[in-house]
Amino acid sequence: MNTCLKLPAGKTVTIEEVKQLLERYRTALGKTGEQLGWAYGQAAFPYAVGEHEAALYLQGDGRLYKGIVISVRTTEEATFIDVALPPGATHGDKGKANEFSKWLGKALGGELHLFSGRTMVFGSA
Repeated sequence: MNTCLKLPAGKTVTIEEVKQLLERYRTALGKTGEQLGWAYGQAAFPYAVGEHEAALYLQGDGRLYKGIVISVRTTEEATFIDVALPPGATHGDKGKANEFSKWLGKALGGELHLFSGRTMVFGSA
C-alpha cells in the first residue's frame, strides 16, 4: 500500500532534501507541543528516522505504530515522492503517512495520490 506525490513539472527533490523536510515537519510539531504545554511532538510523530539504500525508514514505537518507508524516484516526465506502508503497518501508520504526505504537498506543490485512490492537487510553493 502506498501513496505518491508527483512534483510539478521541472521540480526535483533528493532523498536528502526530503529528510530535511521531515526534520522541518518534526520541528513544527515540537513547537506546537511547546505552545500546548505537552509533548505533542512525540505523540504526533512517534517514529525514529533511519536511512537505507536511498530510502527513509520511519520506525514506529512498536505499539500503535510499526513504520513507514519514504523514497524518491525520478522518471523522464516527473519526480515522485513515494510513501509506502510495509507489511504489518497499522491504521495509525496510514494516518501519519497521510498527514505527512499532505504536508509535503503543501510545501512542495504537486499532485498527491492518496491511499484511498483520491487525488489532491496543491499549488507550487
